Amino acid sequence: MRNLLITFLTATLFVACSTEDPNKGAFVTLLGNDTLAVEQFVKTDSSITAQVILRSPEVQISTYILHFDELGGIESMVQTDHSPVNGFQEDGATVRNITKVGDSLSVRVLRDEEYITYRAPFQEGLLPFIDMVHWPYELAFNKAAEANQDTVIQPLLSGNRIMDFTIAQIEGDSMTIRHPYRGVMGVHVNRDGDIQHLDAGLTTRKLKVSRTNALDMNALANQFGNEPVGELSGAVSAEYSFKGANFRVDFGSPKKRGRDLFGNIVPWGERWRTGANRATHFYTSEDLMFGDLEVPAGEYTLFTIPEQDGGTLIINKQTGQNGRSYDESQDLGRVPMEISTTEEVVEAFTISVEETEEGGELNLAWGNTVFKADFTIR
Repeated sequence: MRNLLITFLTATLFVACSTEDPNKGAFVTLLGNDTLAVEQFVKTDSSITAQVILRSPEVQISTYILHFDELGGIESMVQTDHSPVNGFQEDGATVRNITKVGDSLSVRVLRDEEYITYRAPFQEGLLPFIDMVHWPYELAFNKAAEANQDTVIQPLLSGNRIMDFTIAQIEGDSMTIRHPYRGVMGVHVNRDGDIQHLDAGLTTRKLKVSRTNALDMNALANQFGNEPVGELSGAVSAEYSFKGANFRVDFGSPKKRGRDLFGNIVPWGERWRTGANRATHFYTSEDLMFGDLEVPAGEYTLFTIPEQDGGTLIINKQTGQNGRSYDESQDLGRVPMEISTTEEVVEAFTISVEETEEGGELNLAWGNTVFKADFTIR
């Protein structure tokens, strides 16, 4: 009953107003069944004011006021953070102030209760990049719709560096935007470029963003103020010892969050980073045999190709890289995996090394699916 009540209350807070204002908008960002962010904004010809509640890793409640230059980029921007207790009902504290000065930007930020100031590069039409926040994307698509070109390069400021995002017209109301290193997002827009829906399912984040006309931001701040989502894919390091051997696995642990996993967000038959963020690392103090593959003592990275009948475990000699970086020439070898299902749902992706009578087994469990590769210790 309690979960039903919470669902009902949240749904009522997300109900759109019956009268649509083209200068106003709001987004709800979901990862599976978790609400990661809500944002509401008002646009004028010279500025945008946005209220944002971001729930990962901690709850951050912010107001942004961005004034445009003559090309629709940053003339100035102020970010004010509010406490999770009082939300938008308090004045808050200025944590970032960006001002265009000549051919660069002056950035003043609050860090460790002290303000520091630095210079950042400037480029015509530059917009801010704010992780997991999408109103800057709307401004980018508005500009792309006005340009009416097949491809537009949109610069976004992240910290003190500029990243180029590529916006492409597909057909009708369909466009894409390419993050420099996370991948391509599919977007449905109206004729003015206002985002109606954004699907980041092909990126490492796999978020879904939907538009609504209005949100009760004060009520949502009260609801979410003490409910952080936490790290999207927390880093896990686990150690195991048996039969005179020591093992360690280091991996990013994404959560299920109500999503269909294998065959959906992790496709069958495609190489998977086998976790999140940094590449999954595996250390053994002793020589091992995975089937016919000899694995000398040392550290490796692990990748997999999941299949409905099991798939393949890839043991790679390269270490220290991000999970998106894979060099096949560095493969030590590939071994088959077995697949099984469990009644118990494993919410957070988990890798474990378990002792068996013959030696051990490497287990990868997520949702109701477990992949296994057996090994012996030499």
